[in-house]
Amino acid sequence: MSIKQISVFLENKPGKLSDMTALLAENDIDIRALSLAETKDFGIARMIVDDVYEAANVLRNGNFIANFSPVLAFAVPDEPGGLNKLLAVFNETRVNIEYMYAFLGSSDKRHAYMIFRVGDTDDAENALAARGYRSMTQEEISGI
Repeated sequence: MSIKQISVFLENKPGKLSDMTALLAENDIDIRALSLAETKDFGIARMIVDDVYEAANVLRNGNFIANFSPVLAFAVPDEPGGLNKLLAVFNETRVNIEYMYAFLGSSDKRHAYMIFRVGDTDDAENALAARGYRSMTQEEISGI
């Protein structure tokens, strides 16, 4: 099942990222994973948070442009080759990864958690499930 990622457009100016994280902190939103990509004029902060709908409301009320994107999350064994095994299945099933990022959970030291943006999350999820891989749910990610 895909989860919801929040993408926030930020001006590429000092303090804008801090303004966004301060707003989330003031509203008790916990950032589970964060990726930041930039261009000359703006950046995109991609986040997995504990309460995706509250975070979106808080950000929009704070005059940030925030959108949802479906992404897939997988627990990957924290061992040499753990990620490569999963990437091999993506390759075998011809699923193209547009981007990915990772985070570690505080309670489970045996896994890393990988977030994948692919062209068609449903097709990718079905192809991976046919090979025995189950993506994580929003609730599972929120509980890490």
